[in-house]
Amino acid sequence: MSQKNEEVVYLDNNATTCVAPEVVEAMMPYLTQFYGNPSSMYNFGGQVGESLKIARKQVADLIGADPEEITFTSCGTESDSTAILSALQSFPEKRHIVTTRVEHPAVKNLCDTVDTLTGHKHRITRLKVDAEGMLDLDEYKAALGDDTAIVSVMWANNETGVIFPIEEMARIAKERGILFHTDAVQAVGKVPINLKDLDVDFLSISGHKLHAPKGVGVLYVKRGTPYTPFLAGGHQEHGRRGGTENVASIVGLGKACELAAAKMEEENTRVKALRDKLEQGLLASIPNSMLNGHKTERLPNTANVSFEYVEGEAILLHMNRYKICASSGSACTSGSLEPSHVLRAMGVPFTAAHGSIRFSLSVYNTEAEVDFVLEKMPEIIESLRKMSPFWKGDQT
Repeated sequence: MSQKNEEVVYLDNNATTCVAPEVVEAMMPYLTQFYGNPSSMYNFGGQVGESLKIARKQVADLIGADPEEITFTSCGTESDSTAILSALQSFPEKRHIVTTRVEHPAVKNLCDTVDTLTGHKHRITRLKVDAEGMLDLDEYKAALGDDTAIVSVMWANNETGVIFPIEEMARIAKERGILFHTDAVQAVGKVPINLKDLDVDFLSISGHKLHAPKGVGVLYVKRGTPYTPFLAGGHQEHGRRGGTENVASIVGLGKACELAAAKMEEENTRVKALRDKLEQGLLASIPNSMLNGHKTERLPNTANVSFEYVEGEAILLHMNRYKICASSGSACTSGSLEPSHVLRAMGVPFTAAHGSIRFSLSVYNTEAEVDFVLEKMPEIIESLRKMSPFWKGDQT
């Protein structure tokens, strides 16, 4: 059984995940018995350092990397900032960044403030997406220039689950001598990744998205990639990131990566089948509902569904009465009354964008939970539409 609250139907795993019981078990000795500093010369600290090596290899094995290419950070946001700012510092004569209009705020907001952070003026190209959330590779190729320092494109969108053609995009960047970064926070552990076969220079991971604790992440840096540390300090992480390592959480992340590798097939079969049942049931039983995102090029756990003429916040409040957890847009933007920037970029109609709900499953979800949601959602939407001044009955 998982560590989650069994009374809650938790379908918000793209926001955060429960910490796997095996992960908690792996972490506990490093919160109690093995508290030595991993950089110490004596054995009491040295054995902790050995545990970090094991965790580094567990992470590397999941994404097809070498352990020496793994740098532990505090979160995906730190990893994103480190990658982009490192590229700009490594090539100060290049002041152009190529990204997309649908990036997570960790990348989007960094690009918005990069001039202030660096003291230099930069040009930002944000690639468009179509109605299914897909990129145009011709637009991408045309955007690259001699002054492009780095491309930063997420592996999979956190709101819609749409997967981007990272392999091809990285190859194109490599041919132009441009560094390539991907925020793979949502993809790692859900879809197979083998960086040995890719031209990706930087890749970001966040522990709490794959059943490890919050407060730990990873930045993959391909061997030979120019690199400037974001956090200067001690010699930790091979000089790439100062600060004593968060040992217990790093050990937990290593274990979570080992578990994710073992459960990858389940993620892409049973979890995907539950996701498909949920979204197909919602679309069939609730009129004026629509799926946001490509039907097939998507993470196996994610379904973003819009219910026209109702507000997403109101839907979530009604779902909360039944202890059903999901998101309206992404967790990082759910405090805003504005429609999701991702759905706006996709051209989702105003009447639907405001009523979008993201359901994101994990290996701990059950068919009984999906059946419960399918039972309750039609009555929730119906009751809200009765109060909506825009609803005139079935308007399909």
